[in-house]
Amino acid sequence: MTAPPAPAETQQGSPELLRSVFRQHAAGVAVITAAHGGRPAGFTATSLNSVSAEPPLLSFSVGTGSSSWPALAASDHVGVHILGEHQREVAGLFARSGADRFGPSTAWRHGPHGVPLLDGVLAWLVCRVVARVPAGEHRVVIAEVIAGDPLGEGRGQGRPLLYHGGRFNALRD
Repeated sequence: MTAPPAPAETQQGSPELLRSVFRQHAAGVAVITAAHGGRPAGFTATSLNSVSAEPPLLSFSVGTGSSSWPALAASDHVGVHILGEHQREVAGLFARSGADRFGPSTAWRHGPHGVPLLDGVLAWLVCRVVARVPAGEHRVVIAEVIAGDPLGEGRGQGRPLLYHGGRFNALRD
């Protein structure tokens, strides 16, 4: 009879422990956008969550040191874009610090309340910000859904982009 494997060593709470565990967690990929002073801003988020159906609320987190934070801190409305597996480059662009996120390679338009809306996404929402909750060096933004398109430009066709193991990935059958 063989002995059962020894349990893994328990680690104390740390930023690296949190990052290591969440590398094992697959998350959907979204881009959050806002406009402030006529200038669009946006970032890639894997922290998007449904909060409530009544009223329709969602949340995401954003670092207060990010280049998008000033626009998100000042904006009353945000755009939430669900990316498809064909949009790895878009996810990478909006995740990269210092990138020209709304340059010539990004197809977008002004949506309700002046929110920048990305073209080619699986689905999008425009939301009214209702709270910005401090959480360490981040803010958890809670927003109420006011408009959107659940089918996106592909009219419901396409598969979501995922983030797992530090990389953008496609679903596998």
